[in-house]
Amino acid sequence: QVQLVESGGGLVQAGGSLRLSCVASGSIFSLNHMGWYRQASGKQRELVAHITSGGNTNYADSVKGRFTISRDNAKNTVYLQMNSLKPEDTAVYSCNAEVFRWGGGRTNYWGQGTQVTVSS
Repeated sequence: QVQLVESGGGLVQAGGSLRLSCVASGSIFSLNHMGWYRQASGKQRELVAHITSGGNTNYADSVKGRFTISRDNAKNTVYLQMNSLKPEDTAVYSCNAEVFRWGGGRTNYWGQGTQVTVSS
């Protein structure tokens, strides 16, 4: 069993910053690619940022230059530093990870999500 637990969400004024964390625990041999997604009320879930096991990153156009994804493999953790936040960044942010499990096999896992609200 593998769990992903996000933290760091909250309420912030426009122009402010937040740092999200997502810790993976359980039967993990290693983590492959990891990502942050968000879903605003009434909208479809969208990819915000993605990072490979080698550290290559890509971002949604709407967050380029403002958000930074990083990972600490020793801690099985992925981060999302969000700067210059805008009201349109308001959403539930969820992390995703592809996990190589002990004993073989790989599975995609999701965290439960953390709410980010940006006030104008």
